[in-house]
Amino acid sequence: MDQKNDSSFAGFILLGFSDRPQLELILFVVLLIFYVFTLLGNTTIIVLSHLNPHLHTPMYFFLSILSFLDLCYTTSIVPQLLVNLGGADKSISYGGCVVQLYISLGLGSTECVLLGVMAFDRYAAVCRPLHYTVIMHPRLCALMASASWVIGFANSLLQTVLIFLLPLCGRNKLDHFLCEVPPLLKLACVDTTRNESELFFVGVLILLIPVTLIMFSYSRIVRAVLRMKSAAGQRKAFETCGSHLTVVSLFYGTAIYAYLQPSSNYSQDQGKFVSLFYTIITPMINPLIYTLRNKDVKEAIKKVLWKDYGSR
Repeated sequence: MDQKNDSSFAGFILLGFSDRPQLELILFVVLLIFYVFTLLGNTTIIVLSHLNPHLHTPMYFFLSILSFLDLCYTTSIVPQLLVNLGGADKSISYGGCVVQLYISLGLGSTECVLLGVMAFDRYAAVCRPLHYTVIMHPRLCALMASASWVIGFANSLLQTVLIFLLPLCGRNKLDHFLCEVPPLLKLACVDTTRNESELFFVGVLILLIPVTLIMFSYSRIVRAVLRMKSAAGQRKAFETCGSHLTVVSLFYGTAIYAYLQPSSNYSQDQGKFVSLFYTIITPMINPLIYTLRNKDVKEAIKKVLWKDYGSR
């Protein structure tokens, strides 16, 4: 068979969970419900952050961006997945696969950087409370948010180009439910050791550097909180930081498992379920985590509901 690039055929077949027909129906129903809750939860966070003056702070500015990222991230994946689960057609066009990889990877990479930025915000709030408004002024917040987007999509552009330059020799059956780096590497009909090393290095920059900064920030935060004499102050600090730390653990844990393990150890079945977790489940539970563990957000929801009830 001639070694030809993937542009010479129509597209890819996403095998997904086609070897488990009974599971497909269950997943279709569950993921549809999760997607609806993701849309509602993250939209609520964005609207509250915009409408409530008490939430016009750097923390909620970044939180609203995180919610917007999660909305876009799941929307770049879930509709296509639901179509594949609900019908016999499992195909995705070549261009559609390129776009899906570029957008989903760009949004995911942006979230990696943004979570690191949010950790710095929490560090400034807890460890430098008197200088917090000076440090986290609106211009710096906008600059850090913009940098997150630029770094995230620059990384996505690099990885997408590297992946689709590989010859596939006509192979188009992707053992996954979306176009993602690890399963696409498996399709290549050449030695991918160099590509894996390059992608691993980029993955370390995008994943491990923010994680290191987050761990450093929280080590300083814990020390500062333990020195507080007020029990109420300690509790409030742990509430606001605990939400972010929970989100960080869920997102980075699964992403590092998927992207930073050797390809020889990569299990397609495990990879699918891990991908389901950080592409669908994590964006759905993020608003719940911030709502249930954050008094400001709960108060804002009560005010909106009470205002709506009073108007009636």
